[in-house]
Amino acid sequence: MNQFLITAAAEKLSSLETIDYLRQRAERAKLKDFDQLLKIVPDSDPDSGDELPQDYKRRTRRRS
Repeated sequence: MNQFLITAAAEKLSSLETIDYLRQRAERAKLKDFDQLLKIVPDSDPDSGDELPQDYKRRTRRRS
C-alpha cells in the first residue's frame, strides 16, 4: 500500500511540474498561455510503437 501511495504522489508531482514548465516556456515565448505554445508545435505521426491501439476509445476526464 505504501508503494502505491508513493507512486501516485510521484506521478501527480510530475504532472504538476510539467504544467509549470510549460507555463514558464510560454511566458519566455511571450505567449498568453501554454495552449498557444502547443499550437505552434508541428503535428506529426507518432513514433513507431507509440501508436494507440485500433480499438482505443478516448475517455473523458474531469478536471479538478
